[in-house]
Amino acid sequence: MSNGNQANGEHGPGGTAELLRLAWPLVLSNSFWTLQIALDRILLSRSTGVGVGAAFSAAMFFWVPMSLLQNTASYATTFVAQYSGANQPHRVGPAVWQSLYFSVLAGLAFLGLAPLADWLFALGNHSPQLQALEAVYFRCLCFAALPIALTASVSSFFAGRGDSLTVMLINVVGLVVNAFFACAWIFGLWGFAALGIAGAGWATVVGSSTSALLGFALMLRREYRSTFQSADMRFELDLFRRLMRFGLPNGVLAGLDVLAFTVFLFLLGWLGEIELTASSIAFTLNLIAFLPSYGLGQAVAVLVGQRLGDNRPDLAERTTWSGLRIGLAYMFSIGLIYLLLPEELAQIFQSDSDVDQWESIAAMIPGLLAFVAMYSLFDAMNLVFSFALRGAGDTRFVTVIAFALSWPIMVLPTWAAWYYGWGLYWAWTFASAYILLLALVFWLRFRQGRWRAMRVIEIANPVLPN
Repeated sequence: MSNGNQANGEHGPGGTAELLRLAWPLVLSNSFWTLQIALDRILLSRSTGVGVGAAFSAAMFFWVPMSLLQNTASYATTFVAQYSGANQPHRVGPAVWQSLYFSVLAGLAFLGLAPLADWLFALGNHSPQLQALEAVYFRCLCFAALPIALTASVSSFFAGRGDSLTVMLINVVGLVVNAFFACAWIFGLWGFAALGIAGAGWATVVGSSTSALLGFALMLRREYRSTFQSADMRFELDLFRRLMRFGLPNGVLAGLDVLAFTVFLFLLGWLGEIELTASSIAFTLNLIAFLPSYGLGQAVAVLVGQRLGDNRPDLAERTTWSGLRIGLAYMFSIGLIYLLLPEELAQIFQSDSDVDQWESIAAMIPGLLAFVAMYSLFDAMNLVFSFALRGAGDTRFVTVIAFALSWPIMVLPTWAAWYYGWGLYWAWTFASAYILLLALVFWLRFRQGRWRAMRVIEIANPVLPN
């Protein structure tokens, strides 16, 4: 009898089989992002020794406001999921269009940061060479903000309905285009001029624009216009307000999280260029664990939203625990690789431009990857439970907790590690403690169960008897 119940739990609604069917394209999409980011870092490490550190710190700075915009826009996924679960397909298209309006306005406003690049990176107090490369890369990325936000909006139309294969297609096509032009423009291949770090930035612009255009073309197909009103471009003030009410905290959460880690990286840069480059490589390798798990979290949020739209919080809870089992198993496997093969992983980023500098960098990476292996298990909890809460609409709590913990637990102690000369590993200890505490708080919030009664969509008018 117990074996039968276990099988039903694994393969029935809310089980691991259902979650994996939705999650694997999202996991693969995020894995391609991991590959693309790593490829950019590898190419830049071949081009210039400090380019990898400059690109990472500039990208982190870019993702502070970009994460706010992208995650606000992509919160339309929860609206689509709950409308789908509530059997209101005609509300799917209008919800996505409110997100698109936000993305257009926010993406255009983002361009105002480009002229401030030199001033912004001077605040980091890095070397003049590093500052110049950071500013160049950041200015290029500013032009990618609009297409990235639009892609997030249009992808919500597919992700919220459980069509993760289309989301994967949108991302993969854009990333292939990105990879091609990154190779061509960084080194000047195939008749193109060699642009160095600027080439990596402009390749991101072209790749993200390709994804946005493809997403629009797919969303506006005839069958979607008919069933989901995907061409209903009307601005609905009430729906837009609700998207902002729940979506903005979701965006602020992502922005604050990236801001905390960006400040953390800038503080590491004060410790020295070698410490910054070693940390950048370790964080890049950490993406092998993080981004696929992020895709798993996205799948958990979609299924939680759909189940709550259908008034089945029991299945939403089952989905979340299934996600945790998968996430922990994956993180444990990747953590073993970090622990057993640190030198081999580090050699991927080896630069021949300064052998002595590289030896110093490589000596630090095994210790940093040990931190990554440890905190990745808690990051699995963090992602699964936070996405489950966000799929229900509990975005304000998640945001407040992330802000309340990041600065006193990670950022300010890292400043103290620099000021008092404690060293790099103490800084990473504080970052690990932040991730651990964040995971525990989200787990307790989920166990509390308030999310069960939360909804982001309007309640449909009941059908009254004649």
